[in-house]
Amino acid sequence: MQSKMFIGGEFVDALDGATIDVFDPHDGSLLASVAEAKEADIDRAVEAATAAKHGWARLAAADRGRLLLRLADAIEADADNLAMIETRDTGHPIRDTRNLDVMRTAATFRYFGGMADKFQGSVVPVEAGFLDYVTPEPLGVVGQIVPWNFPVMFCSWKMGPALAAGNTVVMKPAELTPMSALRIAELMAEVGFPAGVVNILPGYGNTAGQRIVEHPGIAKVSFTGSTPVGKSVARGAADTLKQVHLELGGKGANIVFEDANIPAAVGGTAFGIFHNQGQACIAASRLIIHESVVDEFLERFLALAASIKLGDPKDPTTEMGPLTSTMHRDRVLSYIEVAKSEGGEILLGGKAPSDPELANGCYIEPTVVRTDASSRVACEEVFGPFMTLHTFRTDGEALAIANSVDYGLGGGLWTNNLTRAHKIARELHAGMVWINSYKRVNPGSPFGGMGVSGYGREMGFEAMREYTEPKAIWVNIDAAIPPFYPRGA
Repeated sequence: MQSKMFIGGEFVDALDGATIDVFDPHDGSLLASVAEAKEADIDRAVEAATAAKHGWARLAAADRGRLLLRLADAIEADADNLAMIETRDTGHPIRDTRNLDVMRTAATFRYFGGMADKFQGSVVPVEAGFLDYVTPEPLGVVGQIVPWNFPVMFCSWKMGPALAAGNTVVMKPAELTPMSALRIAELMAEVGFPAGVVNILPGYGNTAGQRIVEHPGIAKVSFTGSTPVGKSVARGAADTLKQVHLELGGKGANIVFEDANIPAAVGGTAFGIFHNQGQACIAASRLIIHESVVDEFLERFLALAASIKLGDPKDPTTEMGPLTSTMHRDRVLSYIEVAKSEGGEILLGGKAPSDPELANGCYIEPTVVRTDASSRVACEEVFGPFMTLHTFRTDGEALAIANSVDYGLGGGLWTNNLTRAHKIARELHAGMVWINSYKRVNPGSPFGGMGVSGYGREMGFEAMREYTEPKAIWVNIDAAIPPFYPRGA
């Protein structure tokens, strides 16, 4: 596995020789020691990206797209290797990294490869004799800070639209999970991306990340992570007036109405909260269910959750792996104590598994807690396999519970009433809503939130707009402009 940072088309050590130890969350073993970027390394990466930006922006859009398409093909060809890197680095089960994460990464690069020469400007109908056309201009050098929960997939979500639009990139993968991003850098070099167009530097947030946020040569910073850190990013970017895109936390409401297809809702809810060990900003972390069907639902759901196979994420039969770090596992377990102190009822899980083979890993059992909707565990983002349960009687009560938190990222609902479905979807405070499903994503569908879940969008045409700014150009074709100051004409 690659352990050096990628700057100006080459893999290099940190200027001061510093490294970061990366551990396998399954057993705590050392996976790699990777170069640690600090402020001076970010500076040379920005220098490389700046040197490359004019050539990349002036390259025909179809040619930029062609390189992204080649990258998508290379990712698919390398899928088994890349999936294993991601699994060992994050703890995400191999069946998911191989069949979901890596395939979604390739699909996103392919989508934006096709988008590159189809993202068009416009002509504005102005007064006679003038042509006014508007072109989308790339911003220049953009900084991107990627989280640790879906690192390979987020590489494509951020780099795909930025590169298709003609920008160059300085990216910092999370210090916990840098390995798949460095493999993507290797594939980019293999398929022929020009030197300096993409630069990938593992490092810590308070050094490398902070320098990206504050660097005057970076035109925009795109950050995915927690809400408190997102606020710090916004403050740090203010002095240079750089644009900011924030995709932050969530506390997804998942509403099950009395007329829902219960078996479908049970399966969809389990995927929504337990996929990737619940380490997802859009996780279905709050189950809000009609009191008339709660017993039937819980009988099915608790049995399903208890049957989920925890184990070595490299085993293709494993359904839930470890959380990504010891520190995060301990944080999630601390919320069990919070739930108990608030009078919450632990219906399932709430502890590390007893299997001695998992004792050295960052494992937590699937957990369900019945608690008040105003409790801390129901309002704060736990970011683990931890779901709270709440009941309601009326549609209005369900909506009030769903909208009672500050987050506004994703939410879902289960009903066979079409009118109710559209009405509740319209009223939910969320940037994304799923009806009779949960946690569906596609490169063409905008991804992002509102409130303390951030602003801006990944994916689709909206993402291309995030990485461009409109330039209006006026052309006098045959307009006779009378002199504004006639005595001087």
